[in-house]
Amino acid sequence: MSHPHPSHQAVQVAGSELWLLAEKALWWPAEQVLMVADIHFGKAASYRALGQPVPGGTTASNLQRLDALLAQLPCRRLIFLGDFLHSREARTARTLEALADWRERHAALSVTLVRGNHDKRAGDPPAEWNIEVVAEPLLLGPFALQHEPAPCPGRHVLAGHLHPAYVLRGRGRQQVRLPCFVIGEGLSLLPSFGSFTGAMTWEIDENERVFVVGDGGIWEVPAARRSK
Repeated sequence: MSHPHPSHQAVQVAGSELWLLAEKALWWPAEQVLMVADIHFGKAASYRALGQPVPGGTTASNLQRLDALLAQLPCRRLIFLGDFLHSREARTARTLEALADWRERHAALSVTLVRGNHDKRAGDPPAEWNIEVVAEPLLLGPFALQHEPAPCPGRHVLAGHLHPAYVLRGRGRQQVRLPCFVIGEGLSLLPSFGSFTGAMTWEIDENERVFVVGDGGIWEVPAARRSK
């Protein structure tokens, strides 16, 4: 039985085809580049360090989801659009060991981190992981790859940071808030990839397209159905 919604949506952005993936990542087929925003490794561990009884296993879950994408796609380069590690408290032995093992399994893969606000506090990944760390913007083709959603003259910005989500409204007071991609004229946002992150409810501008993800599918919010 086929899923009612596809697992990706192909969109034209700045003259390039990009795939918005239901897994909350972005794929640039022509360059074989996979982009992930706001994975926040070790966030749950950071909260546990503060005495909050949050569950474990989020790092393993995030890595499993990444592995599934890398197995499906002919990826030459993986780019994290900021907030790789959540905080200095995220650098637990267990989290670092899991990440080191993951990097070793994908040693041939080119990995780049565009440093975000959490990375500045958490510190860069260990040098032996062979992850290139750069300041924003990372200019690639027609795009400026950033963490912060700030304009970059002459480029279309692909960014994270805001963890956008959209509220779908049903009958009566029924509603559900789902992560979303926001595709604008000069700036597009990726949802947070991390499995233990919050989200910011997005109000759609008339010049933006919004694609929500949920239950393994991704679909565009029709202009006529947008909440006011």
